[in-house]
Amino acid sequence: MAKSEAVKDPAGKGKLKLILLIVLALLLVIGVSIGATWYVMHSAKSKPEPTSDVVSNVKPAAIYEAMAPAFVANFNQNGRQRYMQVSITMLARNQADLDALKVHMPVIRNNLVMLFSGQSFDTLATPVGQEMLRQKATASVQEVAQKEVGKVVVEQLLFTNFVLQ
Repeated sequence: MAKSEAVKDPAGKGKLKLILLIVLALLLVIGVSIGATWYVMHSAKSKPEPTSDVVSNVKPAAIYEAMAPAFVANFNQNGRQRYMQVSITMLARNQADLDALKVHMPVIRNNLVMLFSGQSFDTLATPVGQEMLRQKATASVQEVAQKEVGKVVVEQLLFTNFVLQ
């Protein structure tokens, strides 16, 4: 019997070592899992706030400035006198730049009057012609702003009243 017990002891120690290795491996896996979870949760809490680059993608609030009085232009079409009256509002995003542009309002009004009086009545009678005139007027104001203020201050001009007679 001593021989059979001697043979069983090494096998019993082998099984015990195997069980201990499996338990240690499981404890190691559980420890790594807990550590990784803690690291991920901790790094998620300490993420920095969005930088100003993200915030800068938001457009500033629109500022509307009416150009008073309304513009009046006359046309001579086939010997008949025709009139156009246009009320314009400027759309800008920066009040300080808009105030700097207001100093040059006589130049802007002069350019717009010349632009309006040079139009054809038949062209202005169509919605496409009116939109083309609005785009030309916007470009004219932006050109003066670029020249005098150094940047395009007015995003666009809006025709708030358009009358042809």
